[in-house]
Amino acid sequence: MKASAAKRHRRRLSARRLGWWGFWSCLVMLGLALGLWQWERAADKRDYLGRLEAAPRLESPTETPPPGARVVLRGEYLAGETLFLDNRTHEGRLGVAPLTPFRDRQGQLWLIQRGFLATGPTRDDPRVETPAGVVRLEGRWQVSGDSAPLFGPNHEGNRLQRIDLSAWGPSKSKGFAHAGWLHLEQGPGHLESWWQPSVVPPERHLGYAVQWWGLALAALVIMLVGARRQARGPDPMSIPSKESPR
Repeated sequence: MKASAAKRHRRRLSARRLGWWGFWSCLVMLGLALGLWQWERAADKRDYLGRLEAAPRLESPTETPPPGARVVLRGEYLAGETLFLDNRTHEGRLGVAPLTPFRDRQGQLWLIQRGFLATGPTRDDPRVETPAGVVRLEGRWQVSGDSAPLFGPNHEGNRLQRIDLSAWGPSKSKGFAHAGWLHLEQGPGHLESWWQPSVVPPERHLGYAVQWWGLALAALVIMLVGARRQARGPDPMSIPSKESPR
């Protein structure tokens, strides 16, 4: 009976050690993998920011500008087609961003994001002055891409929850020269600049990588220390039998 109890104890101990090694090994591998992923993301962000800095400056381009390019246009605003990007915040204020189509001298149609217009919490129709006649604009180009999901209609009155060229109707959306919009930085009709490329700094990704690797190291230490303590456990053969003497 004593040998049988010792054998069962060994099996339980073996299963416990196997579970211990498996659990902590998975945590170590997960921490290493997530740290490496954040390290690679930091490298990608450095490359992206480098491309933004090196982006060209283009005068009335006829081909789609690369992301982040500085674009110079000459032409006229289509003031009557202005819509407003809703729920913008800038320096603690609530407002909108006027979006006005613009036709350049080559006849190309562009969408101009003109900056921040403070409105406060009111839901009255925003009003913005738009220069008439031929003007010169300069801004940074953003290519249309994936957007956050919407939980309701995008187009409400003259407000948009996110920029979507189709909000100007089929004839207008197909008429835009390129799939994207220009964030205005200089020129008539420019308001307060609020937009910045949505990029987490590379340094933050590096910090996340160090944190994940630190957690992996902590898990490794706990795994080794715990396994060593388990190895020092009592010899199952020395465990007294629970049978009462006859």
